[in-house]
Amino acid sequence: MSRLWVIGQMALARRALRQDSRLRFFKLCGSGTGEGFTPRPNWQVWAIVAVWASEKAARDAVSDSPVWQRWRARAREVWTVFLDPLSVRGSWSGVSPFLGESGRSEAVSGPVAALTRATLRPSRALRFWQRVPDISSAIGKNPDVLFKIGVGEMPLLHQVTFSIWPDSTTMAAFARAKGPHAEAIRAVREGNWFAEELYARFRILGSEGLWGGTDPLADKLAEREAA
Repeated sequence: MSRLWVIGQMALARRALRQDSRLRFFKLCGSGTGEGFTPRPNWQVWAIVAVWASEKAARDAVSDSPVWQRWRARAREVWTVFLDPLSVRGSWSGVSPFLGESGRSEAVSGPVAALTRATLRPSRALRFWQRVPDISSAIGKNPDVLFKIGVGEMPLLHQVTFSIWPDSTTMAAFARAKGPHAEAIRAVREGNWFAEELYARFRILGSEGLWGGTDPLADKLAEREAA
């Protein structure tokens, strides 16, 4: 996408999305370079996080929304993942956008997604970013992770991580394993690094489009349908 065009969309698309009555919550995000988990922006990759009343509403909107149509026309590739929230804890801009605080817990077969979002306290930002390279490396080397990216509403202070795993077992194993990820979580808790945080887990309903010339979830979703 044209850098100037998409930067302008951070304001113009927001205005248009507010007028879509089907939309319950949205955020427009940029991404980081490398694995995406860096404070240096990647001007080629952008994300829209959107919450709709139903899967049908989401699929219809991705097809007919003027915002999605404009972005699709400008993009070399577009990849969309449709999600159903399983559990959520915390808030995003003062609200719980996916579910109530209690969430729900269900047995899930096939791939699952994890989303974490945090507002960093400015006084803790440097400590946070010093730990990110080790965490990024751990995720990048993990053979189980199907997809991962770091995005954000504002460089350095408002950060979102999104990852997709083959199943809930492998995702939980990574979260509990000793290493830079567990150490960072402990430091966050002990140091009160976040002014606001949200943790959510999702069932994968489907995906469409391309990322790097392929759909990263196509094979796993086909396996689930065949099972």
